Amino acid sequence: MSKSADPRRDLPSLDRLLSTETAAKSIRRWGRPALTDALRTVVSEFREQLDAGTLEIRQDREAEILSAAEGYLERLDRPGLRPVLNGTGVVLHTNLGRAPLPRAALDRVMSVGRGYCNLELDLERGERGDRYDHCSEWIRRLTGSEDALIVNNTAAAIALTVNRLADRKQVIVSRGELVEIGGSFRLPELVRASGGVLVEVGTTNRTRPEDYTNALGPHSALMLKVHPSNYRIEGFTEQTDLSDLVRIGRQASVPVAHDLGSGLLMPGLVPLLPTEPTPAESVSDGADLVMWSGDKLLGGPQAGIIHGRLEWTSRLRRSPMLRAFRVDKLTLAALEATLALYANPDRAAAEIPVLARLAEPAESVRARAERLQQGLEPAARGKVQVVDLVSLVGGGTFPGEQIPSAGWRIDISCRDIEESCRAADPPLIGRIEDDTFVVDFRTLSPYEDDVAAAALIGRVLAVGEHPSGASA
Repeated sequence: MSKSADPRRDLPSLDRLLSTETAAKSIRRWGRPALTDALRTVVSEFREQLDAGTLEIRQDREAEILSAAEGYLERLDRPGLRPVLNGTGVVLHTNLGRAPLPRAALDRVMSVGRGYCNLELDLERGERGDRYDHCSEWIRRLTGSEDALIVNNTAAAIALTVNRLADRKQVIVSRGELVEIGGSFRLPELVRASGGVLVEVGTTNRTRPEDYTNALGPHSALMLKVHPSNYRIEGFTEQTDLSDLVRIGRQASVPVAHDLGSGLLMPGLVPLLPTEPTPAESVSDGADLVMWSGDKLLGGPQAGIIHGRLEWTSRLRRSPMLRAFRVDKLTLAALEATLALYANPDRAAAEIPVLARLAEPAESVRARAERLQQGLEPAARGKVQVVDLVSLVGGGTFPGEQIPSAGWRIDISCRDIEESCRAADPPLIGRIEDDTFVVDFRTLSPYEDDVAAAALIGRVLAVGEHPSGASA
């Protein structure tokens, strides 16, 4: 091909593109360097398509290239982390960020995050303070503990505890409690990576007090009990009670740590679910350290909460590892505000989204789904069926427990509607069930998320369009 016949030579130059009025508008929004980089990228893509013969040969490409560059910059500017509408029916959905924060926590984050704060300043004494003090007082009041501190998550809490109390020493755990934590992190691997020597006792389904007693020796440094918050063993089973384990530990001068996992702070807040042990009960049973998550049943931010006897928490505070696991001011602000809601359990039940979603009767969920279905245009209404569903708690909490719920079953190609809803702004994430697209209203908050989800589905079904307006 001669130079004169080379279609790539007909592509406009960068200087020509940047001199247009369209480019001037884009420069005012994005800046000249960003637009220049976008134009280089688009022109390069056009050249590659012309070389491959996949792009029509014509001369007037100026408007097309500028439009493509604008689209490129729009995509770059879109946040990677965005809000979504959760129609999956999984209340603590790890992929969707687990617990939505209560309004009080969001307000506190905004207040603290917009400027400076007294993160490590004691305002009364005018001296350096402790960042954990902002939450530890609430945890002490709510659990009866002597002291508390906060780390990234429960895995960090276990790692810190093992590394500080049992480095190159024995950590005794029941074989029936060697769980795999989310993301393929297994407890045995975590213990070993933290410096502990794992000692397994009992069998998968039965571990008796004497199994722990027989395993204790001069190198035993920690007994770890793991609450089965993300698994369930049924049938011929036996577990050693925490109080028995504490008694054995006291006799051998070996501390007992209890990994509670889910962290339901008070009984009675999730009436549709079975009884769950609380942190206060673990403290009452004598556990030296108790650990649980902030973003599960507590309904706060991701955090690993450690509390218990001062003798042991003070040792954790002196660990160099604590700095690697420490949380920032925004996490502490959100956690403190969430904990403060529990001073009034009725307020906590009403204002903490996770608790409200778990406590809503199925009849109320169905009534919302029916009301919003009736509000659809006739063309869309005929494709939406209100059905009974089953929700899950999720987040490694209440394994196997199903919560009666209700929602919409959409009567068109499940892949088309799923992709359209996922492409919306904000995206709606549902689930595929029996080859149909299902939206569970339990995980859509009343008068806000459910209305937005219904409006989105109504637009897609009524006119057969993607949410962006492009034809499906």
